[in-house]
Amino acid sequence: MSATLELTQSLIRLPSVTPVDSGCQQLLAGRLEPLGFELHHLRFGDVDNLWAVIGDSGPLFCFAGHTDVVPPDSASWQTDPFEPTIENGMLYGRGSADMKGSLAAMVVASERFLALNPHPGGRLAFLLTSDEEGPAVDGTVKVMEWLKEQGERIDYCLVGEPSSGDRLGDRVRNGRRGSLSGKLILQGIQGHVAYPELADNPIHRIGPVIEQLATTEWDSGDERFPPTSFQISGIRAGTGAGNVIPGEVTLEFNFRHGPASPQETLKRRLTKIVDDTHCNYELSWTSHGLPFFCPPGEFINGVCGAIEEHCGQPPLLSTGGGTSDGRFIAPSGAEVIELGPCNATIHKVNESTAVADLDQLTDIYLAILQRVIG
Repeated sequence: MSATLELTQSLIRLPSVTPVDSGCQQLLAGRLEPLGFELHHLRFGDVDNLWAVIGDSGPLFCFAGHTDVVPPDSASWQTDPFEPTIENGMLYGRGSADMKGSLAAMVVASERFLALNPHPGGRLAFLLTSDEEGPAVDGTVKVMEWLKEQGERIDYCLVGEPSSGDRLGDRVRNGRRGSLSGKLILQGIQGHVAYPELADNPIHRIGPVIEQLATTEWDSGDERFPPTSFQISGIRAGTGAGNVIPGEVTLEFNFRHGPASPQETLKRRLTKIVDDTHCNYELSWTSHGLPFFCPPGEFINGVCGAIEEHCGQPPLLSTGGGTSDGRFIAPSGAEVIELGPCNATIHKVNESTAVADLDQLTDIYLAILQRVIG
């Protein structure tokens, strides 16, 4: 059994449902400390975080990831989600793809790298949290604030999120769109359905608003980012009685956007559409992160070269998909990319990753370290 597979299985056995770490970080710290890493266990609120660093000079390369997993619907799994099972070359278990397999590959790659390079040309660090799958308020964002207070700055960051599509290494995230959510409460006048002239139905009012929001072209994107998307994630109205016109309707929605549409611009444009209803309303916003982009250069070249070396062809560079903790790291000035296993089964029943991919990912991570700070 390979070292990466063995460590992945050990991590899967720890039921670290967000925000509980269940000892994952202690297990990983136990592998890093003998290598000479300086360990900082940082607890903010109910969240465990780990910052581990080794080296005295040169650019700082950081592996970033999360030990927490989403809750499994255990009754629907073919196997125990926290008992790693191998069938037909696939490793099944919660976190096998998102992202305990990546964490294991990072640690084993670091062990091999430091054995080959006792005095590397840069520093090496790990930033681990148990708050990525949850609210993400006491995890990476708090560690980045702590690092700033310490005068520490990350130069290159590889986040182990499952970025691959059909095969390992076919896609790398070299940026992410921003995410902006909103909640609109459109107010009308409650009344009896038989006397509509005495009421004002907010559901009827919001129909044209939804149509306009859904058909608006917010921007056309650019050479780095796809066009901004708008999606409605929820709509609620009614009292539960079939003969009552409701007094309000609530619409929840989300923008995924690039730099072509800053969040303040999106807020302003949507507010104008709602204002045109001439209704009373309440509108609230939540920003989940701004877009970030890793420009071409030494880091991207090192990542793409390592993938081509071990996979036979270079990856597609993409800024699509959801958000990750990279959104908290990039604003510090770090160059951030995401590279990890195939994402076909993440957050699903019977999550799995190919056993062979774990060793190949370890080789890729090692090759990146050699190219960037070796």
